[in-house]
Amino acid sequence: MRVYNFSSGPSTLPLPVLERAAAEMTDANGTGQSVMEMSHRSGDFKPIIEKTEALLRELMGIPSNYRVLFLQGGASLQFSMIPLNLAAREAGSPKKRASYVETGIWAKKAAEEGAKYADVAVLASSKDRDYTYIPPAPAPDPGDAFYHITLNNTIVGTKWDKLPETGPVPLAADISSCILSEPLEVSKFGILYAGAQKNLGPAGTTVVIIREDLIGRAPSWTPALLRYDISAGEGSMYNTPPCYGIYIMGLVLEWLKGLGGVAAIGEVNRKKAELLYSYLESSRIFRSPVEKPFRSLMNIPFIVSGTDPENRKDLETRFVREAAAEGLVNLAGHRLVGGMRASIYNAMPREGVRALIAFIEKFEKKEGKK
Repeated sequence: MRVYNFSSGPSTLPLPVLERAAAEMTDANGTGQSVMEMSHRSGDFKPIIEKTEALLRELMGIPSNYRVLFLQGGASLQFSMIPLNLAAREAGSPKKRASYVETGIWAKKAAEEGAKYADVAVLASSKDRDYTYIPPAPAPDPGDAFYHITLNNTIVGTKWDKLPETGPVPLAADISSCILSEPLEVSKFGILYAGAQKNLGPAGTTVVIIREDLIGRAPSWTPALLRYDISAGEGSMYNTPPCYGIYIMGLVLEWLKGLGGVAAIGEVNRKKAELLYSYLESSRIFRSPVEKPFRSLMNIPFIVSGTDPENRKDLETRFVREAAAEGLVNLAGHRLVGGMRASIYNAMPREGVRALIAFIEKFEKKEGKK
């Protein structure tokens, strides 16, 4: 029996994609072999990676002066690669300054890693209110190497409602948990990156979308696998890419295109989120901790309100356990913040959100009798 999987990643995949992948496990595209077995340089794999890139470009409206790279290491490796390629300098030369806005745990980690290779300036932070809002974003210094934001904050459930104005400074954004969830104007960014395991496919593949003029700036001492120019020059095949992940990503993109594309799924996502937020507004036990203008469409944390910490922990533990028993799994909040969290990515159907709301309602009625 399929469950409703609310994991923040690796997350639920579209059932039609899983069924097609299963059907093609031993014979993909009439080749008599699985994509897992294909040489990445073979004539059998080449159309797979080309199709995946073409679909991503079409669905996101990626301009021709941007390169699409399929890399490894997750979004976390980009915390290093971006400052390495854009701000680091030859030995003996000063590092360039880079601006960051700290809106959550991953944004904080990005800034900490960036400080190894750049002169990091944290221009704003929402830590003062436990990252429950997006702070006003000051303008960068015109000479900054880049301006980094985390567009959607998976753990705390916030998203940017308005992009910062960065002028000539390239805007870099982690879009791991919101890629393809709603329309996004790629040309406003210098570089976008996303781990695949939330809205694109299985864990193991990282997509980087980078403007061509930003490629080739890495100092000579940068390791080859961490240089954008080498990956771009080799068509993402300097070493063996995550072939099966790229194949699944292509199937996910085909599925999304069949639904009507990003604008269509964006409307679906908005309605799913509205359903859950609306119920939480009326709940007697649970509430959203995130300030309304900044609430994520993809990751919706909720906590127990109006009770002592011991009772709150007990309620949360029972909620997660009883929900799992009814096929609503992976609802525990991140270990660093607790509570509950429903990640409702593109592949989560509206029926899953309705089932969660029905369970919350039943749980509240049961608790009200105690």
